Amino acid sequence: MAAPKKGRNASAQSKPGRSLALILIAIAALTGGMFASGHTTPRLGIDLAGGTSITLRAVPEAGQESAINKTNMDTAVDIMNRRVNGLGVSETEVQTQGTRNIIVNIPKGTNSDEARKQVGTTAKLYFRPVLATEASGAAAAATPSPSASSSASGKATDKASSSASPSGSASPSATATSQGRAVSDALKDDATPSASSSASSDAKASASPSASASADAATSKLEAQYAALDCTKPKARAEAGKGAKPTDTTVACGKNSQNQWQKYILGPAQVDGTDVKKAQAIYNTQTAAGWTVTMDFTSKGAKKFADITGQLAQQQSPQNQFAIVLDGEVISDPYVRQALTGGNAEISGSFTQEEAQGLANVLSYGALPLTFKEDTVTTVTAALGGDQLHAGLVAGAIGLALVVIYLVLYYRGLSLIAIASLMVSAILTYVIMALLGPTIHFALNLPAVCGAIVAIGITADSFIVFFERIRDEIREGRSLRPAVERAWPRARRTILVSDFVSFLAAAVLFIVTVGKVQGFAFTLGLTTVLDVVVVFLFTKPLMTILARRKFFAEGHSWSGLDPKRLGAKPPLRRTRRPSAPAETKEA
Repeated sequence: MAAPKKGRNASAQSKPGRSLALILIAIAALTGGMFASGHTTPRLGIDLAGGTSITLRAVPEAGQESAINKTNMDTAVDIMNRRVNGLGVSETEVQTQGTRNIIVNIPKGTNSDEARKQVGTTAKLYFRPVLATEASGAAAAATPSPSASSSASGKATDKASSSASPSGSASPSATATSQGRAVSDALKDDATPSASSSASSDAKASASPSASASADAATSKLEAQYAALDCTKPKARAEAGKGAKPTDTTVACGKNSQNQWQKYILGPAQVDGTDVKKAQAIYNTQTAAGWTVTMDFTSKGAKKFADITGQLAQQQSPQNQFAIVLDGEVISDPYVRQALTGGNAEISGSFTQEEAQGLANVLSYGALPLTFKEDTVTTVTAALGGDQLHAGLVAGAIGLALVVIYLVLYYRGLSLIAIASLMVSAILTYVIMALLGPTIHFALNLPAVCGAIVAIGITADSFIVFFERIRDEIREGRSLRPAVERAWPRARRTILVSDFVSFLAAAVLFIVTVGKVQGFAFTLGLTTVLDVVVVFLFTKPLMTILARRKFFAEGHSWSGLDPKRLGAKPPLRRTRRPSAPAETKEA
């Protein structure tokens, strides 16, 4: 006689316990991480915590009204975002309003005076000669420099590295490596490395001992800054060259062609961004250069440009390179082979369309006479936001109470499972929001609170779908335990489809919107994902375990699963027809 099979029930009995243990361990680990990080409450946005709101209005110079356009305004927003992020500001909002205004919202706890200075100053673009450069933390491998033709070539990510000593008079004979691309139009300042070296020597020869000592001290200070500079650190990048004047030799950071941060010593600026009359990205069909960036200079800028490129063309790499520096960061460092006297230049070198247009926008923005004037500076208190938050929480509590009352009256004992699941979802949502503050700078604002309140209905809907499937199975005459297992696959499909639609809507809303509406979309998407986790790892396992208890299994009147109250059909039994008696044959 074959041994009886231990069926699916025996193996399934341990699964609910494992699932519940898993989610409880996850809750404990996340809660422990929250307390260990010291951030036990979610970060609050400016509407809840207070802060400073600045309205900037673009003001063109006479006859330059066309300078205020969508492209330049978007570029200005990007630059301001980079500036305030360099201050370590989180949850700062920088966005356009109308055609010529930019709104900057800075949360409480930030140096608002410094932030106002950062965002309110017009972006400064300079062309500086490269004196020395190397990858941050390690010198880059040497690669042969590409030959330069009559057109300048380079790329925002094309950088050069050098082992030259970090001094303002880097020797051309120093071992250097170049990872830049050829620059058709040689671009550099009036002060080339060789010029600055000779000028420095002549100056020292005729200078007084005190002046010479002062120059040596400045050189030593620059060497120390260069040696200590670690461009892989955001704070170091933000402070590199801070306070340096256009006429000063300085240090800066930028990325090379391998997308690695590297550091530079840059000479005094000889060409200003306002010397660029026009810059645009074009696709060069006559050569294999592909996307290139062309620049036209003003008459004054053309002379500066011819002088600087003539000096750069005589140098060795990396001192034949010029750095395009925006707000202290090197965005491109093409190199030069010949003097460019036509008042225009073309930068090429494996650009994508997006990269070429981005560099052209930066060059155009630095060249345009576009400044911003502070229209209003408003101190936002947390009182108004606090009142709104209080009203929102009251509304959420009323909605939650109504949901609970409905669950208790309609589902009775099953409401305990739903309420427990809502509590688990609320705990996970709170803990994750608290942890996301220091990790991705997520801040809870009023729209985000609204998203969490809306999620209550989404979560409750998942429980209702599951419970109704179980009740349908009981109405068909099945006992509770098989009813739960048969109802789950059908309910699971419905829950996943419903949550997928909600998550897709939240994702689209997050992508196409800006500012505070993204907070609503982010919270809605987060709680939708947590709904799937809670239903799969908590609600269903808990239902499976309680289905073995007498109170639920026997359909107590207060269990919510009473077959009589549900109008269950009697069990269908197969009726057998009596077999006909065997016929006997007469002998």
